[in-house]
Amino acid sequence: MLMLTLDQSRPVLQDPKGSLENGLTDEEKWKAVLSRNHSYDGAFVFALRSTGIYCRPSCPAKRSNRDNAVFFAGPDEAEQSGFRPCRRCNPKDLEASSGATWVYEICAFIDANLGKRLTLSILAAEAGLSPFYFQRTFKKILGVSPRQYVEARRLAKMKRFLRSGETVNNSLYNAGFSSRSRVYEKISSGLGANPGAIRQGGRGLRIQYTIVDSPVGRLLVGATERGICAVCMGDSDRTVETVLTEDYPAASLQRNDVGMKDWADAFIRYFTGQSSLKLPLDVTGTAFQWNVWKKIQSVPYGKTATYSGIANALGAPQASRAVARACATNPVALVIPCHRVIGKDGGLHGYRWGNERKQTLLNLEQRASVSKRSDC
Repeated sequence: MLMLTLDQSRPVLQDPKGSLENGLTDEEKWKAVLSRNHSYDGAFVFALRSTGIYCRPSCPAKRSNRDNAVFFAGPDEAEQSGFRPCRRCNPKDLEASSGATWVYEICAFIDANLGKRLTLSILAAEAGLSPFYFQRTFKKILGVSPRQYVEARRLAKMKRFLRSGETVNNSLYNAGFSSRSRVYEKISSGLGANPGAIRQGGRGLRIQYTIVDSPVGRLLVGATERGICAVCMGDSDRTVETVLTEDYPAASLQRNDVGMKDWADAFIRYFTGQSSLKLPLDVTGTAFQWNVWKKIQSVPYGKTATYSGIANALGAPQASRAVARACATNPVALVIPCHRVIGKDGGLHGYRWGNERKQTLLNLEQRASVSKRSDC
């Protein structure tokens, strides 16, 4: 488990212009620069008027006179004032290097303190950074805001309590939510089944499903009254029904081929290249997973994206593995078309339902797209 090792002696930045809450003056900043103190990297940058270059405090380059130095909260502010980044210390890369360390330390701090008040100002102070810089860098690295991360972790903790048999009230308060309304706000915004249904593996949740034949084998489509909650692929009805049962062990499952015909027809049309699957969903996921899934849904039929490309599009270039995990945990294949996400090298790099099915789906979409273009 990652331990929190933040430097508690580090001053707290108050605003993006560089004023400091704990009385740190420009002279004290200059002392940090002269000592090449790594602990201040990310807290501010300094620029030299004589060279027109800005650096991180730990830059190994030779120091100039104090009168030439000016200080900024970060690279953006320095560049807005006409300075360019140092090629030796690469201050713009700080957020992707040392910045990542404190972000993950803060994530560990959040996980250990979910029951406490965790506002942006509190978290920024814990990291020793300004709220402006903290929020911007946190979102750049993880792809979600600090608030989204806190709420997603509280939801995950609440679900663990619920599945262990704890009451709804105890679960939500033990997870750090201040009221039921906060939980249901998250649910109504798309995070899935209500707490009573999550408790004990979907107990009280009524899922109807149908199974149809497809180019990738037997396809199970399951739905609640709110939308599609499961899409499973396999070689037999028994295989896909087993997967559904494992995912929803306590839900009421009922096969209803007649009642689910409209849902099934939508998938059949998809396989014949007639339409994309734009269907209502009822699935659970973290804020980051939903960001990934929405980005995947924007990948056009017949096209592909890469894990790293999606991470970059989310403003989290280091999150390629997290994107891959979001793909692997996608419960509604095809509706969220994670088969369209491939490796940077063009490799398939894994698929919950097997790479052979992934390749079949990609080939099917590409052929249908070529056919449509030739008909135009």
